[in-house]
Amino acid sequence: MCTKPRTIICKGVRLMSKEHISLIELGETIADNKFILGDRLVEIGISGPTLEGTLSSIAMAQQELGHSRLLYRWVSDLSGIKTEVKHQTGKAFKQNVEIGNWIELIAGIYVTNVAVDLVMNAMIEANNPNVNPPFTKMLKEQQEHLIYSQSWCDQLLLDKGSIPRRTKEAISKTAQEAKEWLIKVENDMYFVTENIIPKDARLVENFDATLGEVLKDVEKQHVG
Repeated sequence: MCTKPRTIICKGVRLMSKEHISLIELGETIADNKFILGDRLVEIGISGPTLEGTLSSIAMAQQELGHSRLLYRWVSDLSGIKTEVKHQTGKAFKQNVEIGNWIELIAGIYVTNVAVDLVMNAMIEANNPNVNPPFTKMLKEQQEHLIYSQSWCDQLLLDKGSIPRRTKEAISKTAQEAKEWLIKVENDMYFVTENIIPKDARLVENFDATLGEVLKDVEKQHVG
């Protein structure tokens, strides 16, 4: 029997500790959501409400799928198992999997990337050399996706008829799943004790504050 940090290889089979598995699950959750969002950007975005929306969706789809490939490769390096990813591993948010229209697509992209961005930046801040996630390669495009999807959220929330209500509902549904995931990450003692996530990251607090600002601005507009 030979050993490596937090991983045991026995008779050619790589066995991971419970702690190591939690890091892999984190990577797969982000990768799965980006994989699904990339797929939905192609499927739904191709029929976007404007030509600009359609073209932007195609570009973002390629980037989200590229991010997912980077993340799956990182997970593969962590696990030592080389696999060709053709489908998500089952950890994508249910609301993202069920995206069926432009409103749900925009809400999914925005809320998911707010949550993912918080985790990515927290791990970059922790700067644990034993983890080495590929997040810095993704940050610029990640920010572009956040800015674009927030701009669309603002437009939809200020639109007429049932669109604002449907947009708020889509944001809330995705936010519930994203928040549950952030709570799990924030409360994982392995991440804190091993300095993978800073103990004062305040992921849930910052997530609530970010979404709250978007919805609060809309409320002000309606009141005015």
